[in-house]
Amino acid sequence: MPKLKSHRGAAKRFKITASGKVKHKKQGLRHILTSKTAKRKRDLRHPGILEGQDAKNIKKLLPYT
Repeated sequence: MPKLKSHRGAAKRFKITASGKVKHKKQGLRHILTSKTAKRKRDLRHPGILEGQDAKNIKKLLPYT
């Protein structure tokens, strides 16, 4: 059986941690930043963690990461 390929779109957006959690960058830090508070922008810098069925679906797209 041939090797499975990772879904390239998902590989660019998500990372699997050593403990198996799915990390992603939070949305909302690209433009129109003047209307957002410093606290909100600071909170958006930290990675988000996916849980539940969303995380399972992403792990299927990234078989070897």
